[in-house]
Amino acid sequence: MATAGKPAAATPSTSSHALDSVHFSSGNPRIEETRGVVLLHPDPPAASSPHLPVGRKPRVCVLAVPNHMTYADFCRFCGAFVPHTLEMRIVRTDGAEDQYSVLINFNTQNSTDNFYKHFNGKQFSSLEGDVCHVRFVEDVHYTQLIEHAHSSVTSLAEQPTCPVCLERLDQDPGGILTTICNHSFHCSCISKWTDSSCPVCRYCQQQPEKSMCSICGTSENLWICVICGHVGCGRYKGGHAIEHWKETEHCYSLELETQKVWDYAGDNYVHRLIQSKTDGKLVEYNCHGGHTAENTCSLCSGDAAMSEALLNSKFEAIVEEYNDLVTSQLEKQRNYYESLLLEDKEETEKEIAAAVEKAVSIKVQKLEAKIEKCTEEKRFLDEVNGNLVKNQEKWIETIRKPQAREQATLRLKDEKIEKLQEEIRDLIAHFECQNAIAQAPDLISSDIQGGTILPVASSASSSNSSRSSPVRGTMNGKLK
Repeated sequence: MATAGKPAAATPSTSSHALDSVHFSSGNPRIEETRGVVLLHPDPPAASSPHLPVGRKPRVCVLAVPNHMTYADFCRFCGAFVPHTLEMRIVRTDGAEDQYSVLINFNTQNSTDNFYKHFNGKQFSSLEGDVCHVRFVEDVHYTQLIEHAHSSVTSLAEQPTCPVCLERLDQDPGGILTTICNHSFHCSCISKWTDSSCPVCRYCQQQPEKSMCSICGTSENLWICVICGHVGCGRYKGGHAIEHWKETEHCYSLELETQKVWDYAGDNYVHRLIQSKTDGKLVEYNCHGGHTAENTCSLCSGDAAMSEALLNSKFEAIVEEYNDLVTSQLEKQRNYYESLLLEDKEETEKEIAAAVEKAVSIKVQKLEAKIEKCTEEKRFLDEVNGNLVKNQEKWIETIRKPQAREQATLRLKDEKIEKLQEEIRDLIAHFECQNAIAQAPDLISSDIQGGTILPVASSASSSNSSRSSPVRGTMNGKLK
């Protein structure tokens, strides 16, 4: 969406033949007025058609919003869709004095489509017949910027902060609402404004209709009776306003052009404040002489009084500029101290990080020293274990040799014992044989004496033969 205050030449879209154009204007007509054109996608063939325009963008225009509906009422009407808006801009539609339109820019296309489906064709209020008309916006072109007078410094530049909460406009995710006089606010702040006027310049969106004299029909130099509402022309036209006073004795009449009230009975204005043509603010109208109707004074002319009013207005502009300067300086001071706090915070974080790093390094060094000590102990234990293993093998070898010698000695001993046992058995057999021969008869003994006794092959056979015969042995020779 284009930015107000920076008009751009209208460049027709490539598909402009299929789009509807609506002319609009915004701004205070007494100070600065911006004009432009909104290119709208056409409505679908049926109101309940589910088909949405192809190539649509996340921008819509709500047309024909009645003037009696305030900004807060419209925000409440939008409801849950307000947090999804990026910007709302209130504009006047040409040819509709009792209505205004709202250009809405959403953050996503899905939110835009849901807003269109939910509010298009819906009544603003159940008590009234006004219906909400929502159209998709293709593009917005600002075509003209009309400056009626020199505005103040604050009216030329976009306000970086919300005039209600004094916070930055980009810090609220709920969107920004720009009023019909080109002042921007947070949607959450303007929704609390119960009035239809702007909180900054008090310029009301409900503009008076085109008025004309009820008698002659002229639209110049009109005065309206504040008692009954009769509209008549001044004495320099048809004089129907003063004739109405003479007929009804309604002595108070408001001039529509200057918004000043004239007292026909006292023949002067009833108030001391008028609206400055320079910036639209109320200033004191210092004129102490007797006045006649239609801006004539016995002591001073209308131009001198207006010059004094303009001088007071300039003083007001100077004061406002001074306030803006003080505000900007305070903003700079705040930014400076915030930068100091940020630097202090960064320095503190660096010190904390350095302290933590130092503590961690010390702890790591202690752990490394402990690990190194444990490694040395493990190396020492490994060496001791290796020495013990070597000594164990040496002692095992030392023990194995005596055991082998002992086993060899035992084998020799067993062999000697076995030989001695065999010899003993042979001796026993010899002795038994001799005893047997000695006890035998003489004939047999004489035969045996010429024989030879042979050794027995084994101890088992000898034992068996000894049991079977008293004479052990075999006779190889014959008795002679």
